Amino acid sequence: MAYTASLSTTLGRQGFAVSFRHPLKLDSKGKPGLKMRRGLGTDDKVKAESLVAQLNQLLQDEAWWTIAKLQKAQQTFDSRIVDAFYDGIQAGMVDSFVTRNSIIPLPGKEQGYARALFVGTTGAGKTSLLRHLIGSDPDLDRFPSTSTAKTTVSDIEVIPAEGEYRAVVTFFSETVIQANIEDCILNACAAVWDKLPEDKVADRFLHHPDQRFRLSYLLGSWRKNLPVEPAADEWDFGGNDNVTMTAVSSDETMSTADVEVLQTQLVDYVSRITKLAVAKSKVISDELSLDSHMTTAEDREAALELFQEELFLDEQFNHIVHDVIDEARRRFDFLSDGELKYRSPSSKWPLMWIYSTNDRTEFLKQVRWFSSNFAPSFGKLLTPLVDGIRVMGPLFPTFSDHQAKVVLLDGQGLGHTPDSSTSVTTRITRRFAEVDVILLVDNAEQPIQAAAQSVLRAVASSGNYSKLLIAFTHFDQVKGLNLPTFAEKRAHVLASVHNYLAKLKAVLSTPIVAAMERTIDNQSFMLGALDGPSTKLPLGVRAQLNQLIELTENSVEPLPVPDAKPHYNASGLGFAVQRAADSFQKTWLARLGLAAGATLPAEHWSRIKALSRAISNETSVEYDSLRPVADLVGHITEEVTNFLDNPIGWSRAPNDTDEVQQAIAPIRRLVFDRLHQLVLRRLIDEHLQEWRDSFGQKGKGSAVRRAIGIRGIYECAAPVPGTVNTTPALELLREVHELVRNAVIENGGMMLT
Repeated sequence: MAYTASLSTTLGRQGFAVSFRHPLKLDSKGKPGLKMRRGLGTDDKVKAESLVAQLNQLLQDEAWWTIAKLQKAQQTFDSRIVDAFYDGIQAGMVDSFVTRNSIIPLPGKEQGYARALFVGTTGAGKTSLLRHLIGSDPDLDRFPSTSTAKTTVSDIEVIPAEGEYRAVVTFFSETVIQANIEDCILNACAAVWDKLPEDKVADRFLHHPDQRFRLSYLLGSWRKNLPVEPAADEWDFGGNDNVTMTAVSSDETMSTADVEVLQTQLVDYVSRITKLAVAKSKVISDELSLDSHMTTAEDREAALELFQEELFLDEQFNHIVHDVIDEARRRFDFLSDGELKYRSPSSKWPLMWIYSTNDRTEFLKQVRWFSSNFAPSFGKLLTPLVDGIRVMGPLFPTFSDHQAKVVLLDGQGLGHTPDSSTSVTTRITRRFAEVDVILLVDNAEQPIQAAAQSVLRAVASSGNYSKLLIAFTHFDQVKGLNLPTFAEKRAHVLASVHNYLAKLKAVLSTPIVAAMERTIDNQSFMLGALDGPSTKLPLGVRAQLNQLIELTENSVEPLPVPDAKPHYNASGLGFAVQRAADSFQKTWLARLGLAAGATLPAEHWSRIKALSRAISNETSVEYDSLRPVADLVGHITEEVTNFLDNPIGWSRAPNDTDEVQQAIAPIRRLVFDRLHQLVLRRLIDEHLQEWRDSFGQKGKGSAVRRAIGIRGIYECAAPVPGTVNTTPALELLREVHELVRNAVIENGGMMLT
């Protein structure tokens, strides 16, 4: 492929830019040639053309295509051209957790800190609980942000400690942001294809399908031709839904003039998207001779996919994408305090922001730019660009004088999964080994629904049940004539836990579930009124919170490790792998629509395509509730757990069932932790090109071909062992056997072959 650069302009800015496909950066299909655009910093056309000529010289000579040539390039070409080409090619994937750790190390047991991981469904109240634990006022501080939607979209890590207030914020890479923006524009174009009204096109453009990326925070809200709002008293439920505006500084809100500028810009984006989509839909309809009254659903789906493919290749589409990226980059210009750091001297996209002060009010004001969902600030917020926030300082609860040394880790909500078989995202489960407490936050009004059940299942099978605490929020809303007392209300809520654990015995071995049943009551806390300030918390809620904190602090004490060690016969492990692979395959055959008579519904082709795109882009290994890595980890873990619960002997006879579980739990935890890397490698890393090939399918029948391609990946990565085994099946057996054997031996047990 020949790579050439061309002169272009940047929307809303004077001067010229250069557009080109980068030979060392992969596009959304995993192929070299990511579309790039960089400003040249000049409005002199002759000078701009000279700079473009320099870039073409660089693009046409592959000898320059290595970071080793950076210094030579700096001596040969203009710095603007060097920056445009070499920006980020040496950086690779960046672990944001490690990046934050380099600025503010996350303390643990060695420093006397316990770590608590918050896990819960969207809207359960995780962030409201976190506010109380760090002494954050809902009106004055507004950190972290709360709402009934998917508010927390980045990791939030809070380290309570005396001294100054410090923060480090890490950002998604420009490539990840570009992929999200492309999704938003494609989704908006699909709305035009479906002939939806303009406001729906705008909504699709401003809100990513998975609700975790919102361009409205960056570009402002759509205000054109909105319906008339009903009178305020028509929908007044008697509560206080609005932030006290006296607590909001003037620079946090957008002026009327700024809002109008943003709206004009947004209308222009929607107009350009609509014009492009209309033109492309006409071309596709004419080429395929489409007639909405004559074509089949399959034909229309194939046409829509071809429509999106053609959009992606269109120069106007790429111009819109890069105009939005440029607009997102400008939002960093609003930052007047703190320091932005970059991946390299040539980078234009920041890696992180660091800040420190002794002023609490000013500190929270600055941090809100990266976490807020405050509507009057839409247009200048950086929230969608943030992947992690770590803060440290005197962030202690106000309902108690005790200053607990507990690191609080909050992240994305679980979402509302369709059933309890849906796996917990690996973003959460891979952190189980690093924390002392897994705090499940659940709604007491509707306790232990599918998502919470998935957490309990994962915690049990992974051997982490001793780390589990459950905080039931909205306990003040648990009402009924049959529930007159606190004890009866509490028993009513806990009955849901015990009911699910009873059902879990059909999946996992009885001993481990029975161990959870014996302790779960003492690990559960009833909380309410969390949406208000800590000063208004009832005494009972304060007492429950103090008990929760005390248990969390005490979790750093090492668990007793019995000297009784289990012995196993490895022959049984083969059957465990067989059952795990078989259940994984059957689940995904149903999701891919390739299993006749499946009880699990097939996923829509667009969701399967979105999954393959995320993996191809190397931006994620899952899409929404489609989590193949988490699924396979879960299936293998559960079967291995059942294997581990049945040793053939012991170094000495355990005293009781509790000692049995105490001896086996460390083995379970080690197996679970290491399985993540094994499955990621087998399912994703070793088949990245096949994922890209599957994503790249287009035309009529592409959905089926994509599904067949993914099935092929799964059959190679997780084959079902049988009487006669293929090389991949034997390799899977060997790797799982080695992993489990090492975990047993490292914990003092024995594995017989």
